[in-house]
Amino acid sequence: MAKASVAIIGAGPAGLMLALALHGEGIDTIIVERQSPTHILGRIRAGILERTTTELLRSIGVADRLDIEGVPHRGFNMIDGDRLVHIDCVALTGKSVTAYGQTEVTRDLINAAQERGLTIIWESPVTAIDGIESDHVAITHGDGATIEADFVIGCDGFHGPARQAIPATVQRLFERAYPFGWLGVLADVPPCRHEVIYASHDSGFALASMRSPTRSRYYVQVGLDERVEDWPDERFWAELILRLGPQVERDIVTGTSIEKSIAPLRSFVSEPMQHGRLFLAGDAAHIVPPTGAKGLNLASSDIAYLSQALIAFYRRADEAALTDYGERALARVWKSSRFSWYLTKLMHRFPADGDFERQMQRAEIDYIAHSPAMQTVLAENYVGLPL
Repeated sequence: MAKASVAIIGAGPAGLMLALALHGEGIDTIIVERQSPTHILGRIRAGILERTTTELLRSIGVADRLDIEGVPHRGFNMIDGDRLVHIDCVALTGKSVTAYGQTEVTRDLINAAQERGLTIIWESPVTAIDGIESDHVAITHGDGATIEADFVIGCDGFHGPARQAIPATVQRLFERAYPFGWLGVLADVPPCRHEVIYASHDSGFALASMRSPTRSRYYVQVGLDERVEDWPDERFWAELILRLGPQVERDIVTGTSIEKSIAPLRSFVSEPMQHGRLFLAGDAAHIVPPTGAKGLNLASSDIAYLSQALIAFYRRADEAALTDYGERALARVWKSSRFSWYLTKLMHRFPADGDFERQMQRAEIDYIAHSPAMQTVLAENYVGLPL
């Protein structure tokens, strides 16, 4: 039987950030991951980092490449037909965000974990979590191997076993499944603009984003019955150009896609985020639609709270922060979920909506265009609420 102070399920960004933060304080961890490193690095995810995320990465010494290759963004753009509204986050809040792909964040974290000798058990799914209401927890993984720990942290995503270990009698689940998905294309072409563009169009939502000065990430809203095979590159680029509109069309460089996928959208929150010696972080506890780029950033704020609490426990026998972890994390989760839900409602076409709802969207965007107060609200949420 292996032993560690903290056993972490999941070697995605949340689990790796937590392990590195604790390792820096001399707290031993073991990470168990059901997938291979190649699979983890093959997942294409978000690419806009709040300052809370970049500061956490710097605090654990994993920001060298981020500081060189990350692209600072002063703000973002909203398009509705011929209207383009720029939200200048720096002018409104004094803060910016950084474009740097989640895949690159994960690569940096894995490299740092290997260099520092952290223990990661790859391709070994967790099959049981026992004793979460006792002083010591045991997890069983792989072919029956066990790890005994003081705490178990579930960073194992929406479908992982950690959340399932919380008794149904104390768990509350909140969920909204959206009636559409995002068709995403990754291409080695320069971005059409320096900053992200959210577009509202009668045909549906579109998003222009980037991973680097030479690699772009674009999305269009599609129905849940759509298939990737029905969207050859030519059709995708034509639809993207239509939705982004004439102000952006001349700046779009098309090319062969290197990745194409459709992701359904949902809002999901699980309460509580802790029970006994089991704690949840990241997608294990909450999912937000990608509108607003809050997924990775919410996972990072969870880790900021949880790492501080675990360090206080091991350094000073202070249990107060551990007791309060779930409440503190959920306060930020719900606010970020509200922002993602608001932008999703504002920018997408919902099948059940008619002309009235469309006019309400246009009126809201017009209000944003002329209201510094409303622009400040959007900017504060976009750059990330304080911890």
